[in-house]
Amino acid sequence: SGKVALAIAYAQYINCANRTPEDSCGICPSCAKYQKLIHPDLHFVYPVATNKTITKDPVSEDFIKQWRELVLKNPYFSLLQWYEAIDIENKQGIIGKNESQEIIRKLNLKSFEAEYKVMIIWMAERMNDSAANKLLKMIEEPPQKTIFLLISENMGLIIPTILSRAQLVKIFKVKQDDALNYLVKKHSAGEQQAHDAVKLSDGNLVTAIGLLDADQDNSFNFEKFVELMRLCWKKDVLGLLKWCEEVAALGREQQKNFLSYTLRMARENYMMNCKVPEIALLTAKEQDFSSKFFPFIHSNNIGSISDELNRAQYHIEANANGRIVFLDMALKLIKLIKSEK
Repeated sequence: SGKVALAIAYAQYINCANRTPEDSCGICPSCAKYQKLIHPDLHFVYPVATNKTITKDPVSEDFIKQWRELVLKNPYFSLLQWYEAIDIENKQGIIGKNESQEIIRKLNLKSFEAEYKVMIIWMAERMNDSAANKLLKMIEEPPQKTIFLLISENMGLIIPTILSRAQLVKIFKVKQDDALNYLVKKHSAGEQQAHDAVKLSDGNLVTAIGLLDADQDNSFNFEKFVELMRLCWKKDVLGLLKWCEEVAALGREQQKNFLSYTLRMARENYMMNCKVPEIALLTAKEQDFSSKFFPFIHSNNIGSISDELNRAQYHIEANANGRIVFLDMALKLIKLIKSEK
């Protein structure tokens, strides 16, 4: 929904030398540096992990080049796209205790040239307890004219002691007209193509852009979803074992991405069963499959199916064995999709 872009725009505004009541000037020396993300008083923190180049104690500064390239190219991106940009393979990034030490060190320095020092922490829910506890005092009593901007997609995962020290600003879904204009102007999309992408994305610009680009992840997720449902319907346990092996070989973020996709497909098929297909957000190929599949997702099983998918996602997040998690989920889905209305 543009939280990264909004945080940077806000930071640029408060440090602009000639700001107006509506916006920063965009041309002063401070704005020029902000627009290239190279202002010395602008700092970023984001989840990281080791890769082939950074093999020990990684911190955000080690990946600042990749961060600038990704944000400047397109500020609407997912956690998975970030992990791909820094090439951490199957690892999950975190914001750890070494990062906290770097934050404290940087913010204890005097401002170089701006009125405010700004620390933008993206995906604050990826901060582990050790890092969060080290930052408590600084977040509660920051140095003079120092601003923390914590960006989160799930504030329920941020530890309460950090959350209680923050002022909550909710960023809502992107409005349809704004999303349409963005896709047409920034991504050269046709009117109908942009309209379809906006409808299917439900206000999520990352999803909309992925649909425009014929995102391979969506095609892969669709194929694996169809395969899973067919194997469950046939009670093909040997086929499910092979399917689980293939999915377990994926990276953790890809596995979570697939489970999120499956949860969405369950929701859309339930909408079709409830005879409200106009609010079922489906592509043409998804619509074709769902036109035959939707009777098997109904009021007597949608709650349990959602619970199983959410439970599997939680266990994958906690680094549980993927083969066991997916097989357990699949065996339960066999019973659920064959349950009566």
